[in-house]
Amino acid sequence: MPSAPNDAPPSPVETSRHEQAFPLLATAEIARIQRFGLPMGFRKGDRLYVAGEPSPGMFVILKGRVAAVQRDGVGVHGAITQHGPGQFTGEVGQLSGGPALVDGVAEEDVEALLVPPEQLRALLVAEADLGERIVRALILRRVALLQRGASGVVLIGNPRAPAVLRLESFLNRNGFPHHVLDIGQDRHAAELHLQAGAAPDEVLAVCADGTVLRDPAEAELARCIGMVDAAPHDELFDVVIVGAGPAGLATAVYAASEGLKVIVVDSRAFGGQAGASARIENYLGFPTGISGQALTARAYVQAQKFGAHFLIPAHAEALDCASQAETGELAVRLGDGRRLRARAVVVASGARYKRPGVPRLEEFEGRGVWYWASALEAQTCAGAEIALVGGGNSAGQAAVMLSGHASRVHMLVRGPGLAASMSRYLIDRIASQPNVSVLTNTQLTALHGDALQGLTGVRWRRDGREEEMALRSLFLFIGAEPATEWLRGCVDLDALGFVRTGDAAGPSPGRTRGSLEASVPGVFAVGDARSGSVKRVGGAIGEGAAAVAMLHQFLANDPTRT
Repeated sequence: MPSAPNDAPPSPVETSRHEQAFPLLATAEIARIQRFGLPMGFRKGDRLYVAGEPSPGMFVILKGRVAAVQRDGVGVHGAITQHGPGQFTGEVGQLSGGPALVDGVAEEDVEALLVPPEQLRALLVAEADLGERIVRALILRRVALLQRGASGVVLIGNPRAPAVLRLESFLNRNGFPHHVLDIGQDRHAAELHLQAGAAPDEVLAVCADGTVLRDPAEAELARCIGMVDAAPHDELFDVVIVGAGPAGLATAVYAASEGLKVIVVDSRAFGGQAGASARIENYLGFPTGISGQALTARAYVQAQKFGAHFLIPAHAEALDCASQAETGELAVRLGDGRRLRARAVVVASGARYKRPGVPRLEEFEGRGVWYWASALEAQTCAGAEIALVGGGNSAGQAAVMLSGHASRVHMLVRGPGLAASMSRYLIDRIASQPNVSVLTNTQLTALHGDALQGLTGVRWRRDGREEEMALRSLFLFIGAEPATEWLRGCVDLDALGFVRTGDAAGPSPGRTRGSLEASVPGVFAVGDARSGSVKRVGGAIGEGAAAVAMLHQFLANDPTRT
């Protein structure tokens, strides 16, 4: 953790946070850990773990000292902290055996206990009070690495270039440390960029092992940095969950905590649309509100603690129902060719952002047109006028958050007001923001700009009259449509593409179908993808929990389960 500037003594808050991030274990606590660990010895100069390579697990130091050293693919080195006797190494990635983000170097001869990821998860469950301290420390260390911006993948390019913003957004949404080298400010970065033959608006991504990717897709970058594995996963899972939004995460937490073998697939990031919410203020138990990223990140860690495996990013291409009659199994085919076998499947793939029928829209996506509003996008429109289209809760949350950065936010609402689609507390909050104007009976009609500058202006029709404004940022929150095309030909969908469940899914000869079960036995739907769902975070989480009870019922009657 960084020390206070100018040699000032740390504040009580900083001291407390440091003690939580780097606790000193008592002798009795180390004894409790021993049954989960393997004794190991290292000579001075040995590496216990290497940045960019799969971490062997958490080391509890018994003797000697280990330095955590930052090392990235462009040759930047620097000690972050030291671990001495009674302390332990690692950060939250160790729960899943993810790649190490720093090097661990023995500064002298070291004796340690290695607790591999599977045993670490067992320790956290078996030793609840000790596990709580360990998990808190691991999370705080990941947060510190994110705040330092000095570990993980290096992005080289123009910080305002769409390619850089695209990868930054992807890494931020997944809580993966990274930093950006500005080719306009850093001579060495500019030389690397030029040597790679990259265009001015392209990005170079440098992985910890030195691999350089030019303008990579998210999936390519994820493989390079070890965020997603390439294992075949031929084993039979109790349940495959497609989608890692609130509904999918809730299903994963409850299913994994109750002993089911769980794998979760998502094509972009954990959190879904809720993960992009700046602040959720009407979720039970959080009177001061919580960001969607913070809420879903906690659930993501919690699911891993109980042993749920995640493949992010990985695209579910199709559900194979044909073999169920013969083998009792279902299979989810992924875009990379892998096939995940399961006794049951939970559809939590949610919905994707709707796109208005405006010419040139795709041309400006990521170049001034955004479908979410995080701190990253807010920084790009600081002090500027922006427009936001939509009248639902997501639009309201975004407008309030962006009003703290933009000089003025113009909300374009098709209807006569907000009351029909937005919670009262958000309507009141918007009314209290002096720099937010709500333009009712207004429809977006045109976009202006060019390949070099991106979006430069928009036009809308208000009460039948055309108006035009020069601006560089447009945020679209006009709803979503179900991401269920991968189910077609297998599961019964309604006219809009949402999954029919319960009685709406048709007759079920010989058995009673659960209220969240689809037309295919063993396929369940939760959250925004389900026909008739309430489209709220609380409702999605409740459905995820309820689906697990139905899963147990279904699996209890599955003759193939041993």
